[in-house]
Amino acid sequence: MFHKRDEHAVEGWDAEDHPTSVVSGRTNDEVAAHPDHLWRSGVPAAEAEVDTHPPVPEVAAPSDDELAALDELGTAGTWEVFGRRLKVTNLDKELFAGRDGGPPVTKRELLRYAARIAPVALPYLAGRALNMHRFPQGAGTAGFWHKQLPDHAPAWVPRWDRPDVDPGESTTYLVVDEPAALVWAANFGALEWHAWTSRTSAPDLPTYALVDLDPGPATAWEDLVLLAGLHRDAFEHVGVRAYPKLTGRRGIQVWVPITVGPSFDETRAWVERLSRTVGKVVPDLVSWRWEVRERGGQARLDYTQNAVNKTLVAPYSPRAAAGAPVSAPITWDELDDPDLRSDTFTVRTVLDRLAERGDPFRGVLAADQHLPPLT
Repeated sequence: MFHKRDEHAVEGWDAEDHPTSVVSGRTNDEVAAHPDHLWRSGVPAAEAEVDTHPPVPEVAAPSDDELAALDELGTAGTWEVFGRRLKVTNLDKELFAGRDGGPPVTKRELLRYAARIAPVALPYLAGRALNMHRFPQGAGTAGFWHKQLPDHAPAWVPRWDRPDVDPGESTTYLVVDEPAALVWAANFGALEWHAWTSRTSAPDLPTYALVDLDPGPATAWEDLVLLAGLHRDAFEHVGVRAYPKLTGRRGIQVWVPITVGPSFDETRAWVERLSRTVGKVVPDLVSWRWEVRERGGQARLDYTQNAVNKTLVAPYSPRAAAGAPVSAPITWDELDDPDLRSDTFTVRTVLDRLAERGDPFRGVLAADQHLPPLT
């Protein structure tokens, strides 16, 4: 775009003599050389570059010797795993009540699970602030949210200092950039792991669009499956890849990978429009009321999780309930399984499932989609 010559024109000034962008601090050739990067405005040039396809960490599973060392510890001690030395405590404490006649799940078993699942879960957690849902006294007690990384955390634990926080807000967050950090969080009493849906490199830009199918007291499992299936059909209709995940409690979530660029306001509006269209098909099953007591027992198609610092439970995170159920990704076809429930898979069964079937959620890591206009 060229501006006509006016009183502000400088004699002899040539745009070709100034190839560097005032936004990114780089030339067009430099920007073109990094097609997987986003260049943001409104920030200093040194902070304008955002890698939209960061490398996925690849981590080997803990060795048999490392797992045996955990089993050999007493109720507390130092466990060396993933090259880190962790002080672990209360290993025989029962954190989850048993289910279906099975024994309780102890803290030792939780730490073993955290170590074994870390190589699978790490790509969904790395580069993201983690909100920890802590239950130090076990899943049967009142838990609480813990966002601020405590001062006593080991120096090696990865972290993120959030810029521009308001008074009273958390300033430093745990970031699970290495597998031992997940084990540390579990030992700290974090029974549930809730990572941000944006990266620390661009906290105001989401990497997913999210649908949270939140059942009400009157919502039968079959009704929830119907709502999920209608969303599947809607996504197929608009040509968007979407991936379902059991919450590990009663609900189902759908994650839609997107390329970094749209704001949370834009993704929230897009999901709301799609879900409201779905809701019109089965209006007797859905309420748009915010308060649970005002929904008449109906399900809520919650699009409001598309917001900064809002989280959905991470893939393969345990949930604070009897049997230690896991928020397990599934395929769309599995919704037809009559035995499937939201809490079907647990810390004792999901690893065998992964060994047999692989991880059906890996597609959300390909952040290469643009949300099409909805007409």
